[in-house]
Amino acid sequence: MKPRTCLILDIGSGTQDVLLYQDGLELENCAKFVLPSPARYVAARIGELTAAGRDIYLHGRNMGGGFWRAVKAHQDAGLGVFAHPEAALALGDDLEQIRGFGVTVTERAPLNAAQVRLSDFDPGFWEGFLRHAGLDQPDMILACVQDHGFHPGKSNRISRFRYWEKFMREDEGRLFRLLYREPPAEMTRLCALRKAIGAGLVADTGAAAMLGALFDKEVEESAARDGVLIVNIGNSHTIAFLVREDRVWGVYEHHTGFLDQAKLLEHLSLFRCGGLAGLRVFEDGGHGCVISERLPGSFARTVVIGPRRNMLAGAAGVEFPAPGGDMMLAGCFGLLKGWRSLESAS
Repeated sequence: MKPRTCLILDIGSGTQDVLLYQDGLELENCAKFVLPSPARYVAARIGELTAAGRDIYLHGRNMGGGFWRAVKAHQDAGLGVFAHPEAALALGDDLEQIRGFGVTVTERAPLNAAQVRLSDFDPGFWEGFLRHAGLDQPDMILACVQDHGFHPGKSNRISRFRYWEKFMREDEGRLFRLLYREPPAEMTRLCALRKAIGAGLVADTGAAAMLGALFDKEVEESAARDGVLIVNIGNSHTIAFLVREDRVWGVYEHHTGFLDQAKLLEHLSLFRCGGLAGLRVFEDGGHGCVISERLPGSFARTVVIGPRRNMLAGAAGVEFPAPGGDMMLAGCFGLLKGWRSLESAS
């Protein structure tokens, strides 16, 4: 029987971090990649068409909107931007607002416009990439992206944090409820990703990073014993979790660009002991903070991952693990851990 091969992707704003996992193969011998994010490919393509003086038509699926600056530069050059309604959602929840930005939303592509396809996952790209590299095609795919949710007319900071509040309230913080065969309908980017990958599981990048930290056996043991504070300092967002055993007891999320070492350490100190108010984080430009009323541990151990983890370099009592031997793939190892746990439970 052919060993199962799983393509695992953590799709961020700057990079997509990828693990091609194969049953029976040592993790160290599995293929790993750190590639530009799909949004950067889209931005580069739009830049080429700006230089060529071509109008553009965005079509395909909702995806990460990290190419907005390229769209604005295209407009500033006096060129037209058209978008299919589904693709336009990559630029924002409210289509009327998108029209107000000068984007023509239409189901029909203008004949003179160059088409730009949007998707966080392109099956054709990965089939060709793996084939040229001499690697097996996957039997299934696990993938994560950051999703603010679909809430027209409301701050996406509020709508995103409602996702975490709902998880804490309705799912009681159970770790593996964060992986989805069918994502919540309001998480439109995750739903689009789920359709694109076919068979597999999807998750938010914050959840994947947290599970990735727990992929480290020592961190997992600390979580089981006294609880652990897991911090992921990403390029755009910083998210932290209080984890004990198989539950999350608190979630904190802010914009990385609004933080420095002193402020983040202050927030984390209050967060650890249940003293950080969600309103304070929101008024500071972040998303929020939700903490269970009764914390079951000290959460004294602090582990930090993420591409901008150096923000806390030199801070007392902070550790920088490398789950699976490669910190940049922590989200991939988290998805792998979640998949294995769900399989063993079933």
